[in-house]
Amino acid sequence: MRSCMDITELLAFSAKQGASDLHLSAGLPPMIRVDGDVRRINLPPLDAKEVKALIYDIMTDRQRQDFEERLETDFSFEVPGVARFRVNAFNQNRGAGAVFRTIPSKILSMEDLGMGSVFRKITDVARGLILVTGPTGSGKSTTLAA
Repeated sequence: MRSCMDITELLAFSAKQGASDLHLSAGLPPMIRVDGDVRRINLPPLDAKEVKALIYDIMTDRQRQDFEERLETDFSFEVPGVARFRVNAFNQNRGAGAVFRTIPSKILSMEDLGMGSVFRKITDVARGLILVTGPTGSGKSTTLAA
């Protein structure tokens, strides 16, 4: 990979590798999470200005304002023909950082996921609270989308 990339190239590379996440953090090279393991991309470490520029390039004015005021923001971003990403941009002691979570383009059904009929019945109940919990990458968003 080239040492100078834009964010869409990093996201396309991440998706091609089957990564669930792309991590950007000042002082470190970009990293991807594949099958639960975080791996460094073969690029030099990014400085705080580079990370901020990569993030700001894809933010709207409103998202930039929110980020400046709250020091963090969440939004989605799509690389056409590649994937959609849920983005959490934040500030840390080294400067700006971000995590880009890949959002699958195909939403699986309850049947696709092998969920029993009891789950269908639960979703049809008019009142109550359903908690979907678990560690990162355990399928919470996939379950909710189904």
